[in-house]
Amino acid sequence: MSALNDFARLSSEMPKLTARQQQILELIQSAISRTGAPPTRAEIAAELGFRSANAAEEHLQALARKGVIELVSGTSRGIRLRSDTLRSLNESRTKQFSLPLPSLSQLTLPLIGRVAAGSPILAQEHIEQTYFLESSLFQQQPDYLLKVRGMSMRDIGIMDGDLLAVKQAKDASNGQIVVARLGDEVTVKRFRRNKQLIELLPENPDFKTIVVAPGEAFELEGLAVGLIRNSMAF
Repeated sequence: MSALNDFARLSSEMPKLTARQQQILELIQSAISRTGAPPTRAEIAAELGFRSANAAEEHLQALARKGVIELVSGTSRGIRLRSDTLRSLNESRTKQFSLPLPSLSQLTLPLIGRVAAGSPILAQEHIEQTYFLESSLFQQQPDYLLKVRGMSMRDIGIMDGDLLAVKQAKDASNGQIVVARLGDEVTVKRFRRNKQLIELLPENPDFKTIVVAPGEAFELEGLAVGLIRNSMAF
């Protein structure tokens, strides 16, 4: 198949969104970029001037039917970005065609596996594989993907096996979702700092807050800037 035919096939598979659906998608991307978590229906309604959260839900259902997002039941922030076009984009990369298509620009992101104590998180021995993702999925460019282990962040839609897109950072603001290293363990939690200590908050009542006292082994590895289901398009 020629490069031109490849592009035509990809374009035809892209879901067509209404202006309002595109606006909501951008709002979701922005919220994840800023806080590491998607917005609630009420927050979408307030931001876009809807009379009720039900109107936001209708648009989210439409986006889910088009395969752009996935809705997770049982949580107010159960919105996950997805795109059925990613598989086609990744498959087409293996054909190595070159066209001036800025909208199809891709990021090359390593997937980080188990992290050895005392070594940099992006050390070669930690990289399980490399993924190619459409750059427009992220408002802030991530540096790597981290596979989520466990359900401590379940209530904001971050599930076991998901791929968390992470931007390297050594500082965070209160409320941001962070990747932190505690001794030999790397964990994903919501960050909160006060004058005496740092707290790493779960988003699941079955898990306890992690309190980091002064002098304890702690290092901030990065900020969550996106979330992708591991089962999609790879």
